[in-house]
Amino acid sequence: MFGLEALDLARIQFAFTISFHILFPAITIGLASYLAVLEGLWLKTRNDTYRDLYHFWSKIFAVNFGMGVVSGLVMAYQFGTNWSRFSDFAGAVTGPLLTYEVLTAFFLEAGFLGVMLFGWNKVGRGLHFFSTVMVAIGTLISTFWILASNSWMQTPQGFEIVNGQVIPTDWLAIIFNPSFPYRLMHMATAAFVATAFFVGSSAAWHLLRGRDNPAIRTMLSMAMWMALIVAPIQAVIGDFHGLNTLKHQPAKIAAIEGHWENHGDEATPLILFGWPDMKEERTKFAVEIPYLGSLILTHSLDKQVPALKEFPPEDRPNSTIVFWSFRIMVGLGFLMIFTGLWSLWLRKRDSLYTSRPFLRLALWMGPSGLIAILAGWFTTEIGRQPWVVYGLMRTADASSNHSFMQMSITLIMFVVVYFALFGAGLGYMMRLVRKGPKISEGSATPDGGPGKKRTPARPLSAADDPAEGEHEDNTRLTKEI
Repeated sequence: MFGLEALDLARIQFAFTISFHILFPAITIGLASYLAVLEGLWLKTRNDTYRDLYHFWSKIFAVNFGMGVVSGLVMAYQFGTNWSRFSDFAGAVTGPLLTYEVLTAFFLEAGFLGVMLFGWNKVGRGLHFFSTVMVAIGTLISTFWILASNSWMQTPQGFEIVNGQVIPTDWLAIIFNPSFPYRLMHMATAAFVATAFFVGSSAAWHLLRGRDNPAIRTMLSMAMWMALIVAPIQAVIGDFHGLNTLKHQPAKIAAIEGHWENHGDEATPLILFGWPDMKEERTKFAVEIPYLGSLILTHSLDKQVPALKEFPPEDRPNSTIVFWSFRIMVGLGFLMIFTGLWSLWLRKRDSLYTSRPFLRLALWMGPSGLIAILAGWFTTEIGRQPWVVYGLMRTADASSNHSFMQMSITLIMFVVVYFALFGAGLGYMMRLVRKGPKISEGSATPDGGPGKKRTPARPLSAADDPAEGEHEDNTRLTKEI
């Protein structure tokens, strides 16, 4: 069917499951740190706005965390079911790294998550804040180990091959492989940026609906400060990451640039747009800027970038896909920087919360961080092909011996179950977002807080009974976002 083989379906299945999964940890990482900041600000200032926002976003965090755990378990099983040859070859490295993630990050998160979500009235303020911080640190530790494993597959070192299997010889070299620091910073920063725009989009929706209060304004303000500061930093990290990739995976860079051949000693142009044709070995309809490719990738005006024709056809990534996935990621990155700068200009003019054109942009930018993460992930993983462990094991040699029919049935089942299960979860999260934070009534410092008596936060419970017009609001939010 469509010229696909069992291997292609195995790859599609893994891409499908990881595309769902990566969205949840990204928001979990960002929200966990956001919650730690909110509680810290509340403890320092006793401003109830921060407490109200903490309770609001802790509900969304709890749902998101649960879906991330479930989708992650499915991915882990695929290494044994669909990619058994890879597990046999590299399991001595990837297995321990994933185990370290469970023993450190997951146990840390699980140990303090209950206190964080349900202990607001049960423990003291210091212990509750400590639990929130530990959950936030746990998400970052989890990122550390997952990125260490993936980076080793991209730039492997610290091993030897004995009887067709990878044997670790230097764990520090394995963990801190050449691409790991750049991938770790790039992914962690991407999670913070994605969360900032998710939070900012939620605030923008409420402001556009006329729901203007201190909590909503604080949400938008904090999100835009994060976008203003972190989005440009992410661009700088991306530049360093690109230089590292050029050194260790030049074929990937050539595919990203759609660059097929060098001419004499000419500098490499930057192809802004075009259509890389893998069969004709050229980029059609190319719109080029002379010298800029060399300037960006080598920081000079005379050095050349490796071209795809310098590599055997069987060792070339699919340039058609990574060329455009990379540009989607970069284009969204520039939009994020623009949004942050516009917010600063409006802030100085005291119109950040009232400019409807800006609020509409902030609303539409809500999923931009997650889309950019997916585009970047596709660029990274497809750009590594045809290798599953770069330079050591080809993807075609890594899959299990399943039939086309078996892979077809399981892929269809995954699609149906995922859209049903996670679609319901995402719908519930959007319902919570639509409801907005509950504002405290009474004095500026009502009773409540860790160790004090007040209504429980109920992070895993449903929102209140629908009010009149709720379903219309929910439909409108879904359409607008």
